[in-house]
Amino acid sequence: MLRTIDLRGEELTTSRLRRVLPRGGTDVSSVMGTVIPMVEKVRKGGAAAALDFGEKFDGIRPAAVRVPKAELKKAAEELDSSVRAAIEESIARVRAVHADQKPASHTTTLAPGATVTEVFQPIERVGLYVPGGKAVYPSSVIMNAVPAQEAGAAAMVVASPPQKEFGGLPHPTVLATCHMLGVDDVWAVGGGQAIGLLAYGDDEPVTGEEALEPVDIITGPGNVFVAAAKRAVQGAVGIDAEAGPTEIAILADETANPVYVAYDLISQAEHDPMAASVLITDSEDFAAAVNAEVAQRFTATANAERAAEALRGEQSGIVVVDDLEAGIAVADAYAAEHLEVHTKNARAVAERIRHAGAIFVGEYSPVPLGDYSAGSNHVLPTSGTARFSAGLSTHTFLRPVNLIEYDRAALGEVAQNVIAFATAEDLPAHGEAIAARFADDTDTQKEEA
Repeated sequence: MLRTIDLRGEELTTSRLRRVLPRGGTDVSSVMGTVIPMVEKVRKGGAAAALDFGEKFDGIRPAAVRVPKAELKKAAEELDSSVRAAIEESIARVRAVHADQKPASHTTTLAPGATVTEVFQPIERVGLYVPGGKAVYPSSVIMNAVPAQEAGAAAMVVASPPQKEFGGLPHPTVLATCHMLGVDDVWAVGGGQAIGLLAYGDDEPVTGEEALEPVDIITGPGNVFVAAAKRAVQGAVGIDAEAGPTEIAILADETANPVYVAYDLISQAEHDPMAASVLITDSEDFAAAVNAEVAQRFTATANAERAAEALRGEQSGIVVVDDLEAGIAVADAYAAEHLEVHTKNARAVAERIRHAGAIFVGEYSPVPLGDYSAGSNHVLPTSGTARFSAGLSTHTFLRPVNLIEYDRAALGEVAQNVIAFATAEDLPAHGEAIAARFADDTDTQKEEA
């Protein structure tokens, strides 16, 4: 089922591992030629252009971009009680974790009268993209909206594709979740056109609705066209990341349960045919056991065809290594979006991992828990970018700003240093701006002399 990559006896250099480890990914550049003209048309044509693209790609044209608030309320009222309870619990847990992430302002005193204070300002207007298509993602509403709220964002917009099945509205579970979170500005627009409209807005939509104000940052997962559109608008607005297909890596030894590991690999594979499921182990017997369990069990899922394509793809596989030390090195080189650790002393091993979007410790902390109800965020770096970037958090929606405050005496202490720097960099006006503040001192000294 899963192909095997045997690295036993090899020198596991970073260069070697980057070449041989299974890796999926999306070539965003391959669709930029299609997406850039789309974004440009939305920049110029606003809501009308976005609705044109929606009619073409989604097969339906809503009467307006903005979803009526009454529809949000109706969706919440009609929500299945068990789903409501699950959403409420997820919101509470995610809010608790993300509230604790907010940093406090702090002041550094460098000398009497010389301070630098760091404060954290929220990004004012946030655009949250929630995909449609193969699945329904109310969890993405929670994972994007809650950290923005905890950061103190003044306003947010959720954009999600219109659905023919629901008369041109986004999926009702998405609408209900927005209502439960108090997000009442929801746009029925998806794909690259949604990203363009979030970035540029429309002051006078032809649909007759109120102005669609552009946002300052766009976050949330999506397909390759959404990722490409994010790249196209970056600079006009901020973005979180160009997310690729989801991925799981599991670091396991002979003590792990092969049934649990198999199910966890399958659970990520059902997301997308390009999803990556990777097992890293130092036990050849365990590798064989997991492979057998995967082959036996993947057919039971409703998404068996999709899972099979992902599991058999080049992006998935079993990596066999000499020992746990080698397994840790491989996990670090892979830098998985999700990394599960199923080993002896799993917590100690997890704390040695340097590169992963999120680390799930032990057999009772599976990735699906993190997708919904762990409290952590499930919007995480993919395709190895966890080596240098982090998942979505309250920090994503905050900007650190320094307040620099010196009095006259404190400036005087470093005045000659600043002037010396300015002279060395051939920027004499910089030095003159400092010296001008002490001109009176020079004049007084001359008079006294």
